[in-house]
Amino acid sequence: MPEFEIQHITRYSYESPVRDSANQIILFPIKDEYQELQKQELTISGNPVVDTYIDYYGNEVGSFTIREPHLVLTINSKIWVTTKHRSLPETEIFPSQQWEDLKRLQFVVPYIDFLRQEYFQGIDELRAIVNQIWVENDGPYQVALRFCKYVYENFNYIKGVTTVETTLDEIWKLKAGVCQDFAHILMEMLRMVQIPARYVSGYICSSKSEMRGEGATHAWTEAYIPEYGWLGIDPTNNCVANENHVRLAVGRNFSDCSPVKGVYKGSSNHKLEVAVSVDHENALNNNNETIINEAHATTKVTDFTKNSYQRYMEIIQQQQQQQ
Repeated sequence: MPEFEIQHITRYSYESPVRDSANQIILFPIKDEYQELQKQELTISGNPVVDTYIDYYGNEVGSFTIREPHLVLTINSKIWVTTKHRSLPETEIFPSQQWEDLKRLQFVVPYIDFLRQEYFQGIDELRAIVNQIWVENDGPYQVALRFCKYVYENFNYIKGVTTVETTLDEIWKLKAGVCQDFAHILMEMLRMVQIPARYVSGYICSSKSEMRGEGATHAWTEAYIPEYGWLGIDPTNNCVANENHVRLAVGRNFSDCSPVKGVYKGSSNHKLEVAVSVDHENALNNNNETIINEAHATTKVTDFTKNSYQRYMEIIQQQQQQQ
């Protein structure tokens, strides 16, 4: 079974002291027959008490408050996880029966939440593409893979062009973004053909350099396949999410699964730094090693004064100048 040691550091630096910082974290890996948490070390500046609970979707959620004035908030999560390969669905022999099974889920909890579509201006264009790609004789598994391939081939992976607040309209207009944007588009496509689809946050732990999404939190989609269950599909890399994908949370969208979010009293100007690192070899034997020096965390800063299209055009111009 693959073993991974993952360190995830989030740091907020504020322009002036802030206080009454109330935060929610979803940094606790999902525990099931395909993923086992061996150990977790969670350290937070100020050493607040973290209360945990299980939310509606089965995720372990932590909450804490720091009342004292502070200039920096650092959240450092280090986990040791083992994963297990999950067999893929068999080729559907009776696809029509599977589609009938999916129709019966339209009014069944909790699938209702994962079938609800989000309206955006390009929805009719996307629906026309879905109808064109969808081969009627294919079962849900083949259709899900076909949709995944479409997103992978028709959307450009460009870091920094979108934010967590970017809308589906912007993503559709840009035909570009990162893993969370790809996951949201794929979910819309699956829900259009009545396949329940949910958002997954976590980490991609492949040692292959060509895999996109390493060095940060990753996101993908899970599609519900009758007689199989939830199948992870990664449109960012056009692959099935299996033993190299470590899951943190599932939900209707990014908002349900955000690793860290919160509010505070003080200046709105702040800098966000995020660093993720994965040790693929002898992970469980490196308990005393620190993967990332906190003082050298990878900086990820977003300029919220510009919209996604402006950021996209700036990135394209920079790429053209470098050629």
